[in-house]
Parts: sequence; structure tokens; C-alpha cells
Amino acid sequence: MGIVAGLDSSSDSTRIVVCDTDTGAVIRQGYAPHPVEKGPEVDPQAWLMSLGEAAGNGLLEGVQAIGVSGQQHGLLALDADGHLVRPALVGNDRRAQSSAADLIDALGGRAAWAQAVGAVPQAAHPVTKLRWLARNEPENAVRVAEVMQPHDWLAWQLLGRPARRTTDRGGASGTGYWSAVTGAYRPDLIELALGHQVRLPEILGPSGTAGLTPEGLLISAGTGETMAAAFGLGVGPGDAVVSLGASGSVFAIHHEALADSAGTITSFADATGRHLPVVHVSNAVRVLRGAAEMLGTDLQGLSELALRSTPGAYGMVLLPYLEGERTPHLPHTAGSLHGMRRESMKPEHLARAAVEGMLCGLADALDVLRGRGVDVRRVFLLGAAAELGAVQAAAPGLFAAQVVVPQAADYAALGAARQAAWALGAAHGTLLPHEPPLWPAAASQVFEAGEELAVWQAVRQQYAAVRDEQHPGAFDAVG
Repeated sequence: MGIVAGLDSSSDSTRIVVCDTDTGAVIRQGYAPHPVEKGPEVDPQAWLMSLGEAAGNGLLEGVQAIGVSGQQHGLLALDADGHLVRPALVGNDRRAQSSAADLIDALGGRAAWAQAVGAVPQAAHPVTKLRWLARNEPENAVRVAEVMQPHDWLAWQLLGRPARRTTDRGGASGTGYWSAVTGAYRPDLIELALGHQVRLPEILGPSGTAGLTPEGLLISAGTGETMAAAFGLGVGPGDAVVSLGASGSVFAIHHEALADSAGTITSFADATGRHLPVVHVSNAVRVLRGAAEMLGTDLQGLSELALRSTPGAYGMVLLPYLEGERTPHLPHTAGSLHGMRRESMKPEHLARAAVEGMLCGLADALDVLRGRGVDVRRVFLLGAAAELGAVQAAAPGLFAAQVVVPQAADYAALGAARQAAWALGAAHGTLLPHEPPLWPAAASQVFEAGEELAVWQAVRQQYAAVRDEQHPGAFDAVG
């Protein structure tokens, strides 16, 4: 029996799970918060301090390999000696939005970027952060000799800062200067953003090894949080994941990268050698929270109200575009409520319209992937709102798929541990480089649409009719 560890350094904490290599059973766990971020810049030494605290009390005793998952879209800019030029820029940095627009124009538009790297620059992307540095901190920008992402940098620190720098396909696919379609960097885009070339990490395969620590522990390739969570959940072909935060995302496992001229689909790579096309929506749980506040209740109260109504909310349709929308691309629109009649103007019907409106918006995003040939038979629903009874009742029918709500767990850390077990097995010849260890699927609840599918199809049609009337042509170029 071997023992491996998975380390997830998120935006707010470090979580570590220590697992049996053969069964994936969690043996020990560690946790430590990160210092409260006061802005979009972080001293990454804080991540190392949190890591040390989480790994205290002998947590890593007997561990043979470690996988590192890290927050995505962070940028660590280093000089020629490997020292940080400035604090790390993390994913929630919105200052670079105008830099994103600059880059889009400089390359010739959204379609040109989508073709080049499978993503249209947003403020969060590292390539956009480089443009921001060049425009706002030119003295720092000229010193930048290499760039890393958080999980790359942490793995490098664990290894004792060796000459070799590495990353993985999943992490690289979120930078804006690596293409999941070609599997290659686009250094010309870095020069377009920063004004000069930099050193870039070597791309490792899914079962690759970044190196050995001074103590002899194997460090695997590592990956971004989204990719690690998908691997920890055990999603595969035919599966999609709907993540319910204030905003939302929908991604699926696919056999090829999806070049999308509209930029609606972001072509990420996953942690297994396949692809992870993602569609983002601007409005998810914020729709439920807004409706709950309007009705003087909380999310649980909103769910209970919605369950007192019936599918279709007595003809009321809520278009959930409260903060503009990314899918469809309606950045300056607002949400709206339609179909109000005297008999429908009751709290339970408004609650139902909010739940259905949010889910129909996410179902639109699922349809973007399905329209490009992505097989979706099962949907994993993540986030606290996935536990709401009204969401669980409506989601299978509106998504036209079995819905799985996994038990709460540190899935990104579990995915990192599973990757470590894979790298260890590949290094020892007990696992093939293209076959990850078969760990049990996440414990979960499963929900089916049952015989009411036609009812839910009618709800979708009612929603689509209002959407298309209010925003004609909005979906013409999507996907």
C-alpha cells in the first residue's frame, strides 16, 4: 500500500488530503486559511506559510508523492534570477478589463483569439495581466523574464527551486498564451502583451513528474482547481458539471478542443489528456439571492416557496440577466419578469420563476456544448444551491439529463492526490501513463426527470419564447 497527498491552494485556504494510492480512501486531512486578501495582489509566501500550517503535526508522514492544485488565472512574474518582480496578481483582478479590450483589438477581434488559443481575453487571464503590467508598471514589466501560475510556483518551491520549471496542459490552457487545439505555446501573444519574450514552463503530460523534493517525495504535474476538481469527482465522457456560484459555469469532458469563433466556449484542457470546454454565465445564485431578498426570505425559504408552485410558475418567466450576461453575449442588458397576471402574482410563483429562470439560463449554456457535439447524459451539480429541494426537483427536467449532487468534499485536493498516485504508479511501472488509477466515484444523490420530461420541455419552450422575443438573434452566433 502506498500513500499520496493532494494539496489544493485556493484563493482563501490550503486543503490537504492524504489518500491510499489503491483505493483513494482519505486517511488524513489538513486545513489552514490564507491571510485575508485586501486586493487583487498577494505575497505568495503567504501560500507557503498556509501550506506549512496545513501540513503540520506529521500530516505528510509516509507520503510518497504530492499533487498540487492551485487557484487559476494567477500570474507570478519572475526576474532572470527567479525572484518575484512584484506580488502575485490573482484571478479576481478586474483592473485589466481595458487591457483585455486592447489585446482583442490588437490581434484582430474575438474570433482571432478564439482561433489562436481557444479563449477570448478577459481581465482574469494571465496574458491580460501581462498587458496591464506593460501599460501600468513598465519598470516592472521590463524585468519580467519568466512567468508561472500559482500551482507551478508552489510545486517549484516544494522541489527546492530547481532549474527545471514545469506546468500541465490544464493550467496552461487558462493562460491565454497556450492553445489546447495545437498543444503549443503562442510566444507571439506574450510579446504582443508584454513587449518581449519570457521563459515558459515545460508542459508535462497528465501522469508526468515535475521532480523529486530534497526529501525524495515525487511531485506530479499539478493542475488548476477546475481540472483537479473534475478529476477528483471522477467525471468522464458523457458527463457535464454545472457549478453554481454567484455566477455559473458549465463544462464537460470531450475528446477534442472546440474552436469557437464567437468565443462563447473556452477551450480548456483537462487533467487526463482530454479536453474541458467551458461556457460561463454571469448569473446563477445571485438570481436566487435577489429573489429571496425581494420576498423577505433566504435561499431555503425561497426553495420552500417555489415547491408550493408548479412547473411553469403560472406563466411567469424570469430572464435572469441581472448583471448583464456572457451567454448569450448581452453585457449591458438587465433581467426582466414576464407573464404576470393577477392569479400568478404570488410569492410562490415568483420564487418558482426565479429557480426556473436561473436553471434555464444554465440549460442554454449546456445546449451550447451539446450543439457542438458534446455528449451530455449526466450533470454534476455543484455549490450550496445544489442542495435546495426546488433546484433538485427542476434541474433534471430542464437539463434533460440525470443530475448528480455530490456529497461535500475537497474534490480539488482529491483530484491532486489522484494525479499524484497516477504519477507515482507510472514512475514505478504499476500504472500505464494513459490510464489513471480507478478510484471510487464521489458519494452523491441522484435525481431523474422521470415521466414529467414533457412538462419541463414546455417550461424550456416558454422561457425560450420570451428570451427570443426580448433579445432576438442573441443566440445566432453562440457556439
